[in-house]
Amino acid sequence: MIHNVHMDELPIMDDEYELTREQIESYQKDGHILLRNVASQTEILQYEPVISQIVEQKNYHDKPVSERDTYGKAFIQIGNIWTMSEAGKRFVMAKRFAKIAADLMGVEGVRIYHDQALYKEPGGGHTPWHQDQIYWPLDSDKTITLWMPLVPISEEMGTMTFASGSHHLGYISKLAISDESHKTLGQFIEAKKIPQVNYGAMDAGDATFHAGWTLHSAPSNPTNRTRKVMTIIYYADGTRVAEPDSNARRNDLAGWLPGCKAGDVAVSPLNPLVYRR
Repeated sequence: MIHNVHMDELPIMDDEYELTREQIESYQKDGHILLRNVASQTEILQYEPVISQIVEQKNYHDKPVSERDTYGKAFIQIGNIWTMSEAGKRFVMAKRFAKIAADLMGVEGVRIYHDQALYKEPGGGHTPWHQDQIYWPLDSDKTITLWMPLVPISEEMGTMTFASGSHHLGYISKLAISDESHKTLGQFIEAKKIPQVNYGAMDAGDATFHAGWTLHSAPSNPTNRTRKVMTIIYYADGTRVAEPDSNARRNDLAGWLPGCKAGDVAVSPLNPLVYRR
């Protein structure tokens, strides 16, 4: 367990972050949005060391970046840190974040699918073009990922690039994150002339939100600092489990929705309801 953290000192982020109607409409049209200052500098300064400590303890990579495959080069990836420490849980369960997710999707309530700390090390490789939801056995397009830097990210270090409106196309290709997905989906985006948006530099506590079907990618990290990002994936409460039609989805079903099977409402002890109107 993680030590030296006094829970009573950690901020509870349950207040509201007001969205405008324009922001909600823009997200629903484009499948992505950047929101500034979703968590304050003070909040991030308190949570970043806690999350980084978990990532350090759980880092499973035993090879230097240069010797890993494309997926391994992209980042250190630690899932469900909310189950690993009370502090991690307080961050991931923040009602402020969950309500933004519900508001953007226009739903009554949201559950956590899972969280992931994604730390792209110095020299870490690019994240190929992909759709998150090819991995998720969820029978709904009401899924969304919060992507929040825990450190300032310069333009050089690189934030995500989104293919605007690609979420309206649903399931485009079942290619898992790979060099092949990067090439094939890159060509698809060019051929269809889908506009690409990159929000440039982001501060710690800013966040992008993107839909499960939105095509996105990220560049490599040429700097000598780790790009520390925390992500939380939400889905609409009441969503049912889809028939897992690939190994990726079968693995996800077992890992993130334990005990659930196709047709069930997607609820397990790992999928708490974080916000309801």
